[in-house]
Amino acid sequence: MLSIEQRYDEARERYAALGVDTDKALAALEQTALSVHCWQGDDVGGFEAPGAGLSGGGIAVTGAHPGRARNPRELRDDLECALSLIPGKHRVNLHAIYGEFGGQKVERNRIEPRHFYGWIDWAREQGLGLDFNCTLFSHPMAASGYTLSSEDDTVRKFWIEHVEACRAIAAHMGRELETPCIHNIWIADGAKDISLLRLRRRELLRDSLDIIFGTAYPVDEMRDALESKLFGIGSETYVVGSHDFYLAYALKHGKMICMDMGHYHPTESVADKIPSLLPFCDELLLHVSRPLRWDSDHVVIVNDDLRSLAEEIVRARALERVRLALDFFDGGINRVGAWVTGVRATQKALLAALLEPLELMRRYERNGDGFAVLALAEEQKAMPAGDVWDYFCESMQVPAGNAWIKEAQAYEKEILKRRG
Repeated sequence: MLSIEQRYDEARERYAALGVDTDKALAALEQTALSVHCWQGDDVGGFEAPGAGLSGGGIAVTGAHPGRARNPRELRDDLECALSLIPGKHRVNLHAIYGEFGGQKVERNRIEPRHFYGWIDWAREQGLGLDFNCTLFSHPMAASGYTLSSEDDTVRKFWIEHVEACRAIAAHMGRELETPCIHNIWIADGAKDISLLRLRRRELLRDSLDIIFGTAYPVDEMRDALESKLFGIGSETYVVGSHDFYLAYALKHGKMICMDMGHYHPTESVADKIPSLLPFCDELLLHVSRPLRWDSDHVVIVNDDLRSLAEEIVRARALERVRLALDFFDGGINRVGAWVTGVRATQKALLAALLEPLELMRRYERNGDGFAVLALAEEQKAMPAGDVWDYFCESMQVPAGNAWIKEAQAYEKEILKRRG
């Protein structure tokens, strides 16, 4: 039986015959850091004091698998286990509700960098970057269905102050860790049925954003992103922060647009939006998810949607301009295993895209030989990308192939199931 290195040598020769440098592809993959979402580990519960917020508000996680993280220490332990099974160095994506509040009720518009010192110290020790998200859901002040677009001045002011506080925290994280922290804004604002205030709500959201972005931070500390949605729980008819609204705002004000794979109509292709926006945007943020039934946020696997996403990024030579963050949650299975499955799947899709014989395919296309482009893309599916992946894992000192599954199962047996 051939070793992983021997299989890689054979694969390298096969790809070289098509003009593909596998070593170069692996170097590019190693440099691509994914932002791993913390909320998979605790079902988007967060660690605010009991009674500080409300359930729901546009977020729903199903399943009651044992082992949900109950505090920041447990969540960081789980993340460490997951990251030890994923090749490369990555980032961790936090929501504002994951601060360390010492059991005290801290209003969201009063959170400060000190509430995240534990995360910053941990990230520094682990050699990780941090990204951040304001949390404008699961809270009494979001019960009406409107936050930054609320007609209630008190409510709107509260959430403006929350986002301002979150941007300051993100800038602090970026400064401390010496890597820009991306701060993403998503709100669940909208109407379940007919709304006659569509324009009014969007004008209010625009005005709220203008106030929020009134404070500028160095781009080497933090960068802003705006995330749209087609519809949500309780906003089936109308969402204030639509794609068109945020795209217009982002282009006008130099902000990053965030596209979540589950936040568009099922017939829309997020992959196709990438080369449409790159001529006008310096950077894009993508939330990688698997919308089995629209925005169901299933664990990411290598399906056609993910492959297309990776291909468009690589074909556009945009790996350094497109930021990739994971966004899925499943409370019905081993949560650490879910993390590793989704992140490794995203890396596999990127690797497959990096192994495409792009120069040869581009030459065919420029010569008008569409048949050859189609045929070569199809033949790529039978190339030994798996052997290149196994070699990458081994070189990064993480388990190759299926070996990591036993380690995730052992962690569940020894740690997660004992949490009760």
